[in-house]
Amino acid sequence: MGDTKRIGILTSGGDCAGLNPTIRAVVLRAVEHYGWEVIGIQQATHGLLKDPPAAMALQPQQMSPLLTAGGTMLGTTNKGNPFAFPMPDGTLIDRSEDMIDGYRKLGLDALIGIGGDGSIAILRKLAQQGNWNLVGIPKTIDNDVGVTERSVGFDTAVNIATEALDRLQFTAASHSRVIILEVMGRDAGHIAISAGIAGGADIILIPEIPYTIDNVCAIIKERQSKGKNYSLIIVAEAVRTEGGDPLTHTDGLGECRLGGIGQYLSEQICSRHVAETRVTVLGHVQRGGIPSPSDRLIGAAFGVAAVDLIAERQFDQMVTWQNRQVMSVPIADAIAHYRAVDPTGTLVKTARGLGIYLGD
Repeated sequence: MGDTKRIGILTSGGDCAGLNPTIRAVVLRAVEHYGWEVIGIQQATHGLLKDPPAAMALQPQQMSPLLTAGGTMLGTTNKGNPFAFPMPDGTLIDRSEDMIDGYRKLGLDALIGIGGDGSIAILRKLAQQGNWNLVGIPKTIDNDVGVTERSVGFDTAVNIATEALDRLQFTAASHSRVIILEVMGRDAGHIAISAGIAGGADIILIPEIPYTIDNVCAIIKERQSKGKNYSLIIVAEAVRTEGGDPLTHTDGLGECRLGGIGQYLSEQICSRHVAETRVTVLGHVQRGGIPSPSDRLIGAAFGVAAVDLIAERQFDQMVTWQNRQVMSVPIADAIAHYRAVDPTGTLVKTARGLGIYLGD
């Protein structure tokens, strides 16, 4: 166990279901088993910039409501790279040393960072510069963190997307329409293909597999010829136009965001007079709500394992789920490559075996 007595924990990047159960597991294991202090850092690394740092002591008695609570009690942010931090005048400055100083003010012996590949990569860079003892826990609804089969938040997002397809099927059939469900997936199509299979989609479009509008329309027409008067399409937000152009929009703060592929598909289908279409963009509904039992289990397993790694003084490691058990890998290996949907993998073969159109 070494001389570890006081550990920090933060959540970074986009929120998702399962973060609070993960925090709960860390606190219960660290406090009740090892007798350590756990300090929750608020608003991710931004909390370290405040003087004093924005942080709170976490106690087991606070943890009971967290098992079913969505989001993160610590708050989070996916903005403000410490090494190119945006200032009010629009300039970017390096504030990494300010964050490292905040960590030192808290007197931490180690830090557990819960984040996606981008967040964990930044935390690792800070840890190397500041000589922090870091352990990572993967979370992302996109499930694209390398070398882990599951990340916190993915299962709940799939459940929500599947439920959306279940609901949309009835209205699509009632009005003889094609309904397009656009789901999240910044780089990978894991949500789309998993929910598409589970929710009975007729067409699944993911960024890993190219498609043509003509083939999409042909599938819809084929179904119509067989008396199937409606079709369900699920598409990941990162899917590009048939010509390969990304679909993005700029929000009121000047941020460039993915979105619009559902509307693009709708317009292309309608312009060919194939069917009447409607589009549902699921958006942040996928991030929120009560975590599924699977995300609670993954969060619990990851939280306990992360604390145990600290006790064993195994740092610069990320916990992973592989072959039905928790393991750990060097963070460098985990962030080296993101995990896309394998075009030759089991889910793709399953979808095609069911007659679902996935692309060419």
